Amino acid sequence: MKVNIKLPDEVIKILHELEAKGFEAYAVGGCVRDSLLSKEPKDWDICTSAKPDEMLACFNKYRVIPTGLKHGTITVLISDIPFEVTTYRIDGEYSDNRRPDSVSFTADLKEDLARRDFTVNAMAYSPTLGLADPFGGVKDLENKLIRCVGDPVLRFNEDGLRILRAIRFAAVLGFKVHHLTEKAINDNLHLLNNISKERISAELNKMLLGNVPGFNPSLFLICVCAIIPEFKPCVGFNQKNPYHIYDVAWHTLYAIGHAPKDLQVRLALLLHDIGKPHCYTEDERGGHFYGHQKIGADMAQKILTDLKYDNNTVDTVMKLIAHHVSTIVPTKAVIKRWLNKLGEELFRKLILLMRADSLAHSELSREYQGTLNLAEELLNEVIAEESCFSLKDLDVNGDDIMALGVKQGKEVGAVLNRLLFMVMDGAVENTREALINETLKVVYE
Repeated sequence: MKVNIKLPDEVIKILHELEAKGFEAYAVGGCVRDSLLSKEPKDWDICTSAKPDEMLACFNKYRVIPTGLKHGTITVLISDIPFEVTTYRIDGEYSDNRRPDSVSFTADLKEDLARRDFTVNAMAYSPTLGLADPFGGVKDLENKLIRCVGDPVLRFNEDGLRILRAIRFAAVLGFKVHHLTEKAINDNLHLLNNISKERISAELNKMLLGNVPGFNPSLFLICVCAIIPEFKPCVGFNQKNPYHIYDVAWHTLYAIGHAPKDLQVRLALLLHDIGKPHCYTEDERGGHFYGHQKIGADMAQKILTDLKYDNNTVDTVMKLIAHHVSTIVPTKAVIKRWLNKLGEELFRKLILLMRADSLAHSELSREYQGTLNLAEELLNEVIAEESCFSLKDLDVNGDDIMALGVKQGKEVGAVLNRLLFMVMDGAVENTREALINETLKVVYE
């Protein structure tokens, strides 16, 4: 097939070096897919008919890292940019559902492409040889389909993580999952038990940063439940509340979809209502979920820790969930108190979360958008004015307070905090003179 893909000069140089020695060489995989979608590839992989020792001979004038000679891969550095170059290969058995136990090299490009996960990733391109697309990747790109190469059950048994990769590609690209691939996903979710938590969380992150709920919301929920069993009670859980028009799970999906692509915010939204099924009560006014934010924050800590998230992400998500049902009164004094409690970065994330959460409610909650917009405007003003909202912003410190006769220890902290809140509320100016005079009133009362 005639296609003109613009390759980086470094890639062209690698292809030419191999072709000059009589070998085939192609750019392969995601870089071809992205190029055909008019997206900028993040990296460029190359496959070739040259065996590992032949590749080393071709690039003996370049800096080469023997990344994985056993599996036919070297890394060639050109202009200090690394490029993986791999021999056409056929994978052996996957006894660990992750890596092949052995590989054998082949001179047939089609055999190499046949071992890859999805048709859209099983294409190769060479300026001299054109586009190789033996499994219909171009057609699937046109039809916006994620489809396994060959038998999807076999592909997933080779590497169970491909289950999540299918949904991730669908979410990121805005594609649907082919019905046979979807059936194989549903039938083989148990394979995720063989995958490390780190690999699962990495894929979950990419899924969340895609187009959620996108074109495969039910499949997304199925996989979330497989990754996070604690989420299962949310699916189909009727909230019986006039402020909600979706069950907990679908409300969660729409909330994520309304949020900017900030990983911590979207992780918090994924788990923000996970505590609801555990504290549901009902009266004549409908369903209630008193305290679900505290239960949800505790559950999120356990879930994210188990999935090997870093401490900062766990702590941030917990705080966002713990405060997501709070009411933000749009006054500068209240905004300063929120800044004192959370800091600017976390408070901005909380507003983003609250806005997305509100948009996934019924129309009864939409009026809160105006409150949040005003709160954000006031937040910007407070920051621009360099207003005082933390102890480090006060024009006095602990030494100043002790010099006025306050004993060292908790009492100094209590005085400083009292002064800070008075400044934030506008009761006293943040000047050294005003703060000392206010302290003297307390000391000599």
